[in-house]
Amino acid sequence: MINNYLKNIAKTTAHDDQREESYYQSVANLMTEFANSINKKEISVTILPKKTEAGNPDFRIWDGDNKIVGYIEAKIPNTDLNRTEQSEQLQRYLSTFPNVILTDFYEFRLYRNGELIERTSIGRPFVAQKLKTIPAVENKKDFEHLLNRFFDFSLPKIFTAESLALELAKRTKFLRDEIVSLELKHNNKKNYIRGFYNAFKKYLIAGLKEDEFADLYSQTITYGMFAARTRAGNSFDRELAVKYIPQTIGILREVFEFISFGKVPKQMEVIIDDIAEVLQVADASKLLNDFYKQGKGDDPIIHFYETFLNKYDPDTREKRGVYYTPEPVVQYIGNSIDKILINETLRKFTPIVLL
Repeated sequence: MINNYLKNIAKTTAHDDQREESYYQSVANLMTEFANSINKKEISVTILPKKTEAGNPDFRIWDGDNKIVGYIEAKIPNTDLNRTEQSEQLQRYLSTFPNVILTDFYEFRLYRNGELIERTSIGRPFVAQKLKTIPAVENKKDFEHLLNRFFDFSLPKIFTAESLALELAKRTKFLRDEIVSLELKHNNKKNYIRGFYNAFKKYLIAGLKEDEFADLYSQTITYGMFAARTRAGNSFDRELAVKYIPQTIGILREVFEFISFGKVPKQMEVIIDDIAEVLQVADASKLLNDFYKQGKGDDPIIHFYETFLNKYDPDTREKRGVYYTPEPVVQYIGNSIDKILINETLRKFTPIVLL
């Protein structure tokens, strides 16, 4: 398996026109073969499109239950991985995704929740590049141990509003900055994101700027997913989300019909699936119960937004004054205003009625 992988890598290196993407299929094959060797036969490896240096990592790995195992970011052989490790791009990946491999196709580094936990090299790139031959396999057991740890990962179940808000906030920022904002830079007619931007600007908020839309749209997706999750049962994913969006909320239904059934850009699909998986492992029933016990009413969808925004963008939370107001206070304010309006209306129109 590893011998065959190094053989394919060496063959690719022998071509003068090789690019980073030229090595991708070899990595996908290696991951699939290793998964089969440890009886994870339903593993699926997706090679993600590379529009720019930003976006998602190069590979996404799924297990047999349609759960995301992790991501792989690959760099051309002989890349300085120490330097890559400090790059803004990789730091964004490590702060967003909890299980990531960084590789130059010979050295493999495994990160768990942003921390490097294991690294090993399985061959020497100069053998293929300078000697034009297949490198000998090195550190086979260490490499197999690293991959075993990678494939054994699963998201821990989320029980608290704080931890859920943090995980959602990280992915919403990534969706906003690395996906939606970049999609808006493309002006082709099939750009659905730009189509939604034009619709939002025409029908909802005149003068809406692109960066404001990217923020609004990304929050709408995450928060719509959260709202859908609180209504769903044990099973939840991106394609099921639209089923739990009320028919009465027109614009939100359209957004989620696109997300669930439309031709979502692959880069966008990946991060939304990741958001859905975070919500899938969240204990929605406990979250609802906790909000009820805290006296925040029966609808956590409204009150959770304060918690979410505090993790996502605390400055915006401060500017907008998004703080929880106890339901009895809201009811008192509402009833008081209602009485004032009724009294004012009667006062103005009483003379007319008397006539």
